[in-house]
Amino acid sequence: MSERVLLVEDDADIVEILRIYLESSGFDVLAAKNGLDGLAMLRSHEVSCVLLDLMMPIMNGFDFVQEMRTFCEAPVIVLSARTQQVDKTLSLELGADSFIEKPFDSMEVIAYVKAAIRRYKTMGRASTGDEERRDSPSMITRVGDFELNLEEFVLRKRGVVIPLTAFEFKVMAKLMSAPGRVFTKAQLYEAAMGEDYPGSRDTVMVHISNIRAKIEDDPLRPSAIVTVRGLGYRFEAQ
Repeated sequence: MSERVLLVEDDADIVEILRIYLESSGFDVLAAKNGLDGLAMLRSHEVSCVLLDLMMPIMNGFDFVQEMRTFCEAPVIVLSARTQQVDKTLSLELGADSFIEKPFDSMEVIAYVKAAIRRYKTMGRASTGDEERRDSPSMITRVGDFELNLEEFVLRKRGVVIPLTAFEFKVMAKLMSAPGRVFTKAQLYEAAMGEDYPGSRDTVMVHISNIRAKIEDDPLRPSAIVTVRGLGYRFEAQ
């Protein structure tokens, strides 16, 4: 069965171009002209990835992704002509996984879609293993107050579950795999997405900020995820 991609975009020309490229790459395609119609399609169809414009009538992309995240975990790739950092940051904070500026290269978009779906499917497998794997100590990483369970796709701090997006979980898995080791922003992005790209460093900074807000006792004075100026980040046992 083909993977299904939902296009939420009000520009008919862009929809047609992306539909041609997606279908030629083996994807089924759904299209909605605004966020409200997009949400309705998500509720009635299984979707592997969403390509989302920000500025649309009736419901914009920001409101769409915020509402979508209440019931759907499929990856979201924003395609937008709004290129200010605040737009990128807000998109990621609301739950998008990636941001591609318009005008874009259609083949690059396809590559992003394939990578996002691979990551999404990998996370699904990580949460549905058999009992033998579930009991395997290698599936659990404990560092100080934190416990990361790769089988259940769950991070706990002092026994309390910390909700993370797929991107955030993979970043934490990478950091916790080697406490005290410094990982560059490019390495963390590659761990989460499977590849690097020129804007990955800004993306990682936003996600690190989001993770700190969730796991740190004082996000303004982070002690778990420590910034190593000019190099990257390391995870410290608490």
